Formats: sequence, structure tokens, C-alpha cells
Amino acid sequence: MNDIEQIMNEHSRYLVRIAYLYVKNWSTAEDVVQEVFVTYFQKSDQFRNEASLKTYLTKMTANRSKDYLRSWKHKKDVVFETIFTSVKGTEEVLLEQERLAALEKNLFQLPLKYREPLILFYYDEQSITEIAGYLQLNENTVKTRLRRAKQQLKAYFDEEDEEVMYK
Repeated sequence: MNDIEQIMNEHSRYLVRIAYLYVKNWSTAEDVVQEVFVTYFQKSDQFRNEASLKTYLTKMTANRSKDYLRSWKHKKDVVFETIFTSVKGTEEVLLEQERLAALEKNLFQLPLKYREPLILFYYDEQSITEIAGYLQLNENTVKTRLRRAKQQLKAYFDEEDEEVMYK
């Protein structure tokens, strides 16, 4: 496997998730990452190894995503979606946004010692061993914190569901 394929295989999933955090659309995020890889391979001689390649590509992805959000194409897409999205589609989008907002709100209510392993495990897709090394904890401690974090998140959602039912 050549260098290009190896770099793309190693970093593309992570970079697409980073781009998605900005652009909120999977296909656009994939397009952004494709552009990042093209730019990187055209100008790879400018990479000075001052940071890791992952950090460098992440910064490029964030910048390209911000450029996209400022672009005319993005503004045109937003107008198009606003005008031509069906009522049902809009309701589904709103429900999804509400669920994500609730998850984010509840996630940030967790103490840092529970929130951090949860983010590293599910968002960054690190293994228990990697998280333990990064946080300088025993692997069993990481597992316990993940379990307690999930229990607390479930309790937050159960409380919200009960509040909705009794309104």
C-alpha cells in the first residue's frame, strides 16, 4: 500500500467526523475531507513535522469546513433546503436536533471524570487501553467510569421522558 492510501485509510474517518461537526451534513463532510487530502498531497512538501500529521490534517479540515460555511454554495444549499424541505422532513430534522441538543446538554452535566472517557471512547473511538494511558488511569477504572457515565446519561433521559409524560 502506498503512502497516500495509508494516510487516507488512517485518517479519513476521523476527519469526516471533524468536518461533520462543522457542516452538519455527511456528504459535504466527505467532500471537505477529499479536498483536504488533495490539498495535502499537492502541497505535502510544506508539512514541516512541527505537529503530528493527524493534528495538521485536523487543522486543515477545520479551516476547509469554515471556508465552506462562508461559501456561496453553502448559502445556496441552505436556502434550497429551507424552501423545498417537506413539512415531515422538517419535523424529523427538528426532532433529531432536539435529541442531539438533549444529549449534548446531558453530556456536559456529567462530571469531567465521567465525561472525558465517554467522549474519548465513543467520539474519538479510542480503546480502553488507550484511554487508560492518556488519562493515566487503571483500565478497570476507565471501564467503571464509562459504565457510570452511561448510567447517569440514561437517568437524565429517563427523567426527561417522565417530565414529558406528566406535562
